[in-house]
Amino acid sequence: MSDLVPKPKPRPAPESLPYWQAAREHRLALPKCEDCQKSWFPPSRTCPHCLSTKFSFENVSGKGKIFSFVTFHRVYRPAFTADVPYVVALIELDEGPRLLSNIMGVTHDQVKCEMRVEVVFDDYDEDISIPKFKLV
Repeated sequence: MSDLVPKPKPRPAPESLPYWQAAREHRLALPKCEDCQKSWFPPSRTCPHCLSTKFSFENVSGKGKIFSFVTFHRVYRPAFTADVPYVVALIELDEGPRLLSNIMGVTHDQVKCEMRVEVVFDDYDEDISIPKFKLV
């Protein structure tokens, strides 16, 4: 049944378009404040650190570590039936921001906090690529 039900497609908000455009090019780009020089995720219209509205999207290394994670053993949406069990991890990038993603290429029981990871891109279709992570 999961082959017939497509996985949900991300719907970028206006403030996240540069993030998704970079991902389509297999780059990880995050907003970086011009005033306090800090990066953040998810993208927003103001810096959450100093409330400045002056920022630009800059490429980041895509490397970091698993800060925390959960393994899903239950099917909540039919499109994910073939993926269960799967890991959703909070990735702490070397640049500081944290983002939620999946860990690819390993079984769920191999994942541990503090493991080093790097970004890979899952091409959903010709318009969307989803940043995911693999162990380094």
